[in-house]
Amino acid sequence: MTGASFLQVQGASRHFGGLRAVDAVSFDVAPGEIVSIIGPNGAGKTTLFNLLTGQLPPSSGKILFRGQDIGPLRPNERARLGFGRTFQISQTLTSLSVLENGMVGAFLHHRSLPAAAARAAEALELVGLAKRAGHRAGDLTLGERRRLEVARALAMEPQIVLLDEVMAGLNQTEVQDIIEMVHTLNAGGVAFLVIEHNLKVVRAFSRRVIVMNRGKLLREGSAEDVLSDPEVIEAYVGKRRA
Repeated sequence: MTGASFLQVQGASRHFGGLRAVDAVSFDVAPGEIVSIIGPNGAGKTTLFNLLTGQLPPSSGKILFRGQDIGPLRPNERARLGFGRTFQISQTLTSLSVLENGMVGAFLHHRSLPAAAARAAEALELVGLAKRAGHRAGDLTLGERRRLEVARALAMEPQIVLLDEVMAGLNQTEVQDIIEMVHTLNAGGVAFLVIEHNLKVVRAFSRRVIVMNRGKLLREGSAEDVLSDPEVIEAYVGKRRA
């Protein structure tokens, strides 16, 4: 890690009846770090994100942010502390303008319309959508919508952004644009947790990778070490093919 951890996940679990969707997962994230979370479908990755941002309460364990136990806090309260997020399924408000979508995030800290618009415009500039501010969000390409969702999260002035499969459905050029965008934002001090299935992207993104399988943390380490691990390969492609 690059410094003292500011997000600490300590034995976090979430059970749905007999199903352990997240099972005693522990890891830390340091300020300014990019960490990828990978694993096969059903591994518990999105459920873990829901625990971090407050959409679901943990069945057991703790989540600390800057030393504070945030388990009792609602999603809006965690957002005020510094959590931003995108979702696996696009949450773009297609009938609103690009700028208005950004303002939805900016209203978290800026109550007046001019202040929220100014903050949203700054976020759009960061993701390369400033020239599209007046356009209807529904007219954007999928790649532009993904960047808009990042802009809306940035408008909330987060310390950490959780990206849930932000590359899904994008072509190679759009993927490269997102990678460069995240690296630029990270250089400005924003930490990222990234759920991603494209292992080439994972190698480009992160120095540290966390692998989940069947709700558990299977492996943690550098991208090269993790992606060459036989257990990780087996989790992805099955024992026979591995």
